[in-house]
Amino acid sequence: MVDLIDKIPPQNLEAERSVLGAMLIEKEAIAKAIDFLRRESFYSEAHQTIFQAIIDIYDKNKAVDFVTVAEELKKAKLLKEVGGATYLSNLIDSVATAANVEYYAKIVQEKAVLRNLIRSATQIVTDSYTDTKDVNEILDQAEQAIFGITQSKVQAGFIPVSEMVHGSIETIESLYKKKEKVPGVPSGFIDLDRKTGGFYASNLIVVAGRPSMGKTSFCLSIARNVGINESLPVAIFSLEMSREELVLRLLCSMARVSVHKVRTGFIDKKD
Repeated sequence: MVDLIDKIPPQNLEAERSVLGAMLIEKEAIAKAIDFLRRESFYSEAHQTIFQAIIDIYDKNKAVDFVTVAEELKKAKLLKEVGGATYLSNLIDSVATAANVEYYAKIVQEKAVLRNLIRSATQIVTDSYTDTKDVNEILDQAEQAIFGITQSKVQAGFIPVSEMVHGSIETIESLYKKKEKVPGVPSGFIDLDRKTGGFYASNLIVVAGRPSMGKTSFCLSIARNVGINESLPVAIFSLEMSREELVLRLLCSMARVSVHKVRTGFIDKKD
């Protein structure tokens, strides 16, 4: 156990250098990197400092490059601590393109998760051996620690607006260039799509109405359009209807035949 604790924690300095190099040569790489990484994601303290300097400049909406980052570190009297201007230059030379920044960022993130796991597991082992805490308390803390790590991999808790605004600006610029009337996923209802612009990732949309007003048929029509016309996967969960009932309503909607007529068997040959 002692031998394991004394080992060097999981890290990939080459991936860290590649991420920083990509951020120094291309602005878009910064927005991609901060989706996965925070300062503490880096194992090297020098890399943490450089990353923070890049983010500070980026937050000011200024150009991020070798000159500006070196100047930022120089003002903070940290340039020598990170290896000087030569090290920054080497970071840029270490990557030929910023295209793979997400791949490198994920590697750095995964190593950070492993370090956090080791830290939490070590604390759990220590608490278990000391026998000073209640078993349920140790279990609760262990559960919270592991859950906290899994959550941090998805999102790093509260995020300042300053970190999110850049992604929003890039989205606006992309929409401006494309000029699409329905930039989101179309519902299939033209008037609705004109007003909403379609559906977007992370949207939560509530369809409300009195009983028997056509809510289910409306939602099934949207699901059909998205699944068939847009060729996108759709999942339907229902707490009140069976699978057979949902399929029946979907078929009747497509055939434009009354569900009541099908249920009673009174359907015409034309139907």
